[in-house]
Amino acid sequence: MGHIDKSVDHDRAAFIHPSAHIYGKVSLGEGSSVWINAAIRAEMHEVRIGARSNIQDFVMIHVGYDDPTIIGEDCSVTHHATLHGCTLGDRCLIGINATVMDGARIGANSIVAGHAIVMEGAQFPENSIIAGVPAKLIKTRDNGADNLRNAEFYYLNAQNYAAGTTRML
Repeated sequence: MGHIDKSVDHDRAAFIHPSAHIYGKVSLGEGSSVWINAAIRAEMHEVRIGARSNIQDFVMIHVGYDDPTIIGEDCSVTHHATLHGCTLGDRCLIGINATVMDGARIGANSIVAGHAIVMEGAQFPENSIIAGVPAKLIKTRDNGADNLRNAEFYYLNAQNYAAGTTRML
């Protein structure tokens, strides 16, 4: 069984799975969703998750020693990803098992490939495709429409799950 701390601002979220653990100064934007076994902690600083962004199964979000974790609107943080004291612009997609470290900034409409490790303090502009260990810019392309489509799909799933429907027919 999960836990939502009394300090968490979550009234506008579309769906929070009962197994999620959310502690500290955390704000979930309107229509956002937090999925199975996600963990979000903000003992100092804050975690802010933008409208309609989705935090998928087994994601870990924590603040850095010097930095909050800020996630823009319409972002998808996919399964097993870790965000630690970083900032994501709007319409970003963080791939499966990717890690984004303290002080890193990912510009809007960007993709961080699965298993990438974005090192501390790394800065990437809007429309980036980022991959590797350590992560590097491999291509520039506006991914906003595709990333928005993914976020919209999770928003629909969140609405369905909140209503008790776990399959799209």
